[in-house]
Amino acid sequence: MAKDATGTWKVVVATAALAVATTKLAEIGWKKYQLQNGKKISGKKIITGKAAYDDSLFREQLARNYAFLGEEGMEKVKNQYVVVVGAGGVGSWVVTMLLRSGVRKIRIIDFDQVSLSSLNRHSCATLKDVGTPKVTCLKNHMLDVAPWCEIDAINELWELKDAERLLFGNGRPDMVVDCIDNIDTKVDLLAFLHENKIDMVSSMGASAKSDPTRINVGDLSVTEEDPLARAVRRRLKQKGIVTGVPVVFSAEKPDPRKAKLLPLPDNEYEKGQVGELSALRDFRVRILPVLGTMPAIFGLTIVTYILTKVSGYPMNPIEGKNRIKVYDGILQSLAGQMSRIGEKDQRVPIALSDIGYIVVEVFRGKSPVSGYSTRLALTKWDPKKPVSLQNVVLVTQEEQKEHEKRVLSGGERMEDVYSPEVLALINKRFGEEEYYSQFR
Repeated sequence: MAKDATGTWKVVVATAALAVATTKLAEIGWKKYQLQNGKKISGKKIITGKAAYDDSLFREQLARNYAFLGEEGMEKVKNQYVVVVGAGGVGSWVVTMLLRSGVRKIRIIDFDQVSLSSLNRHSCATLKDVGTPKVTCLKNHMLDVAPWCEIDAINELWELKDAERLLFGNGRPDMVVDCIDNIDTKVDLLAFLHENKIDMVSSMGASAKSDPTRINVGDLSVTEEDPLARAVRRRLKQKGIVTGVPVVFSAEKPDPRKAKLLPLPDNEYEKGQVGELSALRDFRVRILPVLGTMPAIFGLTIVTYILTKVSGYPMNPIEGKNRIKVYDGILQSLAGQMSRIGEKDQRVPIALSDIGYIVVEVFRGKSPVSGYSTRLALTKWDPKKPVSLQNVVLVTQEEQKEHEKRVLSGGERMEDVYSPEVLALINKRFGEEEYYSQFR
């Protein structure tokens, strides 16, 4: 930066010159691509349909990725065929960053169109794209970024009856990314992928979340504080699928002060048949509150997971390691109680692997007595029955001591200690455990 004869700094001129130079470089690259279009290609060229893109341009465009992942890693990334199901807030970022990262072959499946409300979270849609299919919007924009890529845009709803045609129609995919927000369709897709042994990664719920530090990568079986994940997990268990579904989720506790499900206008309820308002049967009608940055972070996390897994630098999620310590503490609290109340057999017939199931699935992470979710412990419930999955209750440490003192050791009736509402809730949880245990 310097002054001219009048003493004015030349920073503006320098910035403008840099911008012109950058534009010229981009034009040179695009002209090389255009000149080769439709001609016989020889040497190191990337051929996509009738177009070709010089490999040296590809390598320069992906120079930072080559520096990070190395030759072998990038070669694996380039050869991936990825199918992305769902092209909304999460899926659009997955597609965008896969293509920007070197993946050469991709199929996008989505039935929906770009709306004005999509623009707060879609990766590339503009006002001009409103009303166009999301898959077409992505393909058009991404071909400007990565003309070397084969992009197959399928403007169609993914349904189980068409699974093989939609997923295998262009060859067997190396990876399928699930970005569907409808539970039934999501479960059908994940079950199909699991049964057919296709690598996958799934996005859980990004709505009503705002803390990026709580985003985790892990198996579906270890997710927490995610209603969508809980619903999907339970339905997959009914199909005999307990583990083997990698997901990205947020462990942030929902805060009703920050985000609420937006209500439908009263006049819509007065008309009746609210379900007919949705674009498709059984799809959600009410608007989910979404901070636009969160779906993007979910999508970027998914792509990072794919790139590192494929190239040989897999993630080592810290999620789960901290939970094991917590679960072990909860299990030890029950073992300690067995000793204090003088059980003849002080061995606890519940495994550490069962604790997460009890805490998350059965009791929703909180005490049914007080609703608190801190300083948790397990207590034997009915003194007349042995300890089992249907005779332990998640409570706070203070509640454990109180129950032990009054019921287990004191002989008081539970009806005299707890309200009918608490007892009914606990019996309901036991009934749910009995139902879900048949799928474990």
